[in-house]
Amino acid sequence: MIVVSFVLLYLGIVKKYEPLLLIPIAFGMLLVNLPMTGLMAEATSDQPAGLFQYFYMGNALGVFPPLIFLGVGAMTDFGPLIAHPKSLLLGAAAQFGIFVTFLGAVLLGFTGQAAAPIGIIGGADGPTAIYLSSLMAPEYLGAIAIAAYAYMALVPVIQPPIMKLLTNEEERKIKMEQLRPVSRKEKIIFPIMVSVIVILLVPASAPLVGMLMLGNLFKEAGVVDRLSDVAQNALVNTVTIFLGVAVGASASADRFLQADTLLILVLGVVAFSFGTATGLILAKIMNYFSKSKINPLIGAAGVSAVPMAARVVQKIGQQENPSNFLLMHAMGPNVAGVIGSAVAAGVLLSIFG
Repeated sequence: MIVVSFVLLYLGIVKKYEPLLLIPIAFGMLLVNLPMTGLMAEATSDQPAGLFQYFYMGNALGVFPPLIFLGVGAMTDFGPLIAHPKSLLLGAAAQFGIFVTFLGAVLLGFTGQAAAPIGIIGGADGPTAIYLSSLMAPEYLGAIAIAAYAYMALVPVIQPPIMKLLTNEEERKIKMEQLRPVSRKEKIIFPIMVSVIVILLVPASAPLVGMLMLGNLFKEAGVVDRLSDVAQNALVNTVTIFLGVAVGASASADRFLQADTLLILVLGVVAFSFGTATGLILAKIMNYFSKSKINPLIGAAGVSAVPMAARVVQKIGQQENPSNFLLMHAMGPNVAGVIGSAVAAGVLLSIFG
């Protein structure tokens, strides 16, 4: 496990793959696997718990993930999604990987409670995977969280081969029309209406969707700049440290080095690949019915890795056509994927929670 922590530190520091996440996770993993630290020791009648045990409670009680969503909402511009509502379908299609992997996990012998958070890895949404795992399968929290964040970090490695396999050169060169301007009124109404509609349909999604939309309302309202600034910076950075260290600390050798962990890592790759592929395929199908052509690459951004997946789409698109600017178009499915993964988590929680 110490060697694994070194690998994650290398990916975060040298390769710069999601360093804000991988560095605290890796260092937490390193510290907890050093002998006799007692950092994850449980409290006894005469001794307090280890330091990381208290950090871990933020994950176990489902507190840290919604706070991360609050910060994500405050940093997210839903304008591209509002301007191009069809991209909501692409974000939804990418969640297909969640349910395929859920079925695969069940067939491999996992319970429904464990299979649900394993499937969420396919949405490339670390906080949601942690949230669902903490409520339904805490014994797998470390493996699921590390798989989710590792694959989020490896988006630039995993997605391009799938994108090139499922699209041809002509499709990758498609230039899309410029998005229409979105008014301030639309941006204010959006988080309120999404909260009402989604939570009425899937009440279990309220902690994640509600906090995501509250953060976005802070940003778009224009009258609570101090709250928006705290949510975007101080709060989300602080919670990221605690969440990351706690995730790493949950990956002690006795919990992590098991056959089930290897299965979870394999299922994570399957989930992520299916999510990417279904987004691409739906975008290709939509082209047959759309007057204005859609570059299928933006379908790959339907996974929730914001904004990494959208940047990968931009990079691949420009490799084929240097004058192609797909970033804002890809942000529509990308932010839709964040909403989609939270809704999928709420559905799974309602059924198996």
